[in-house]
Amino acid sequence: MNISSLLQGIASFAWVGLFGVVVAIFIRASRNQPVKGLTTIVIVLGVSALLLTSIGAGLVFIEPDELGVVVTVLGTGGIRPDPLDSGLHWIVPFAERVERFPRVNQTYTMSSVVDESEDGGDDSIQVRTKDGQQVFIDASVIYAVDPLKVVDLYSTWRFNYEDQFVRTQARGIIRDVASQYGVEEIVSSKRAEMAQLITEELERNFALNNLIMRDFVLRNIRFSDEYAAAVEQKQIAEQQAEQARFVVESKKQEAEQARQIAQGQADAAVIAASGAAEARLIEAQAEAEANRLLAASLTSELIQYQYILNLAPGVQTIFVPSGNQFILPLPNTTTP
Repeated sequence: MNISSLLQGIASFAWVGLFGVVVAIFIRASRNQPVKGLTTIVIVLGVSALLLTSIGAGLVFIEPDELGVVVTVLGTGGIRPDPLDSGLHWIVPFAERVERFPRVNQTYTMSSVVDESEDGGDDSIQVRTKDGQQVFIDASVIYAVDPLKVVDLYSTWRFNYEDQFVRTQARGIIRDVASQYGVEEIVSSKRAEMAQLITEELERNFALNNLIMRDFVLRNIRFSDEYAAAVEQKQIAEQQAEQARFVVESKKQEAEQARQIAQGQADAAVIAASGAAEARLIEAQAEAEANRLLAASLTSELIQYQYILNLAPGVQTIFVPSGNQFILPLPNTTTP
């Protein structure tokens, strides 16, 4: 409770007491009883009540979240040029009064959700896009009274600025800006751009009407039932096409994998055959070199010796021709 309310409360008790004393005086006078002492009390209570009422009416306390506009019958214009800031102030009792405005941010919501909209019903904004589609936009406007221009706001709008200005301007600007975009742009690529344009236009218009635009919130965008059904069918078709592309790609990958496996097996067979041929060539070269070395190491005596060793074990008598220095004629080792 502030001091002005306290003084007005005390003044109310003083007026009640004054009324009670006056009634008592009339009762005592009707009974021919003395009223001299009560008369003094009436004077004291009357002066006190009048003084307290005047002071209480003249003292005004503005809360920290409020701004005050003084309406006066004194002077010209009917309004003090300067608003009252937070704190205790003095006005001329019974000649001036204070109209209070909120200093804090205010939110006006237009939504299809009943519990969210300010008017308690479907208050979403119906917009026709540039490609002829109908959309419904839910939005909120966050704003505040300009402390430096609250007197002008009272002169222009009184307390009807929310319904007569904020609502009408917001809905009109949202429709104008949204109608410049196609429905696909609004819901995807150009949504942020559209919200920014709406914010800038609201800021300009609010500043011209003594309000401060704090923020614009694009809450939701809904389609008509027909377009929503068409979008759903399109999404289903796109999903099916994507699934088909996935199947084709999977088959391609399987075919490529089989091709790579076959290629690997063919390459392995080629490598194996090449290795076998290389091994056979090396083996033949080794045999040839061994034969060459063996041929180089043969002598007549060694050949005769090996020849004798390989005779049949049952041979007991050998006839040697006359004039032959060897037991048997040696085989011809020269190549033609």
